[in-house]
Amino acid sequence: MIFDQAEFALRCEWGQQGVAQLAPISDAIIIVDVLSFSTATEIATNNGAIIYPYQWRDDSAIDYAKSLKAELSKGRMSQEGYSLSPASLTKIPTGTKLVIPSPNGSTLTLLTGKTPTIAGCLRNSEAVAKFAQKYGSRIAVIPAGEKWEDGTLRPAFEDLIGAGAILSCLSGSLSPEAETAIVAFHTFQNNLLTFLKKCSSGKELIDKGYELDVELAAAFNISDCVPLFTENAYINSHSINR
Repeated sequence: MIFDQAEFALRCEWGQQGVAQLAPISDAIIIVDVLSFSTATEIATNNGAIIYPYQWRDDSAIDYAKSLKAELSKGRMSQEGYSLSPASLTKIPTGTKLVIPSPNGSTLTLLTGKTPTIAGCLRNSEAVAKFAQKYGSRIAVIPAGEKWEDGTLRPAFEDLIGAGAILSCLSGSLSPEAETAIVAFHTFQNNLLTFLKKCSSGKELIDKGYELDVELAAAFNISDCVPLFTENAYINSHSINR
């Protein structure tokens, strides 16, 4: 297949088509949605919460949460309760079950099939890379991107940088797409917060009062938490081995 980057151990491709092309031929797949699903998931699972990704924020999400006896995250702009805002999850209690609908990170997670799936961000890039290679040498890194108003993919600066951060910690032959992500990360790595605040997604969040979320997302390699998708939920991989 021309588009599956199969001749390289380390692959990188955007969004749903990236998952479709790379998941079936990879030993592990890493979903990168820096602003904010992956960052929110890292913070929540690091606190011992259990995160259930869900695609749509509609009545079916309410029913899904009830079926799990879980809480349903609030809309991003909610000022109360847990949401996709990483800042809302910094004190989430251990054992909390939370359903998070998301058009990007959650949706991609639910498309990966039986391939071991990890949520990666800037905060845990090295830990995620080391953990992923326990499954094998063929690693797919998927920058989620965002959506334009018409539903089409908007490649997002922060996810390219996040993917590059993870790929820079992996060993193996790199596809040109993977090398591009690494070069982009190395270009901006010394001033991540400044550029995350300047990029389109960062400006959008700051405009809506969520500057702290950008600051939390820009923290680099401060966490050894690896959110692993297991039985329809992300959990801290450390808890599996305890």
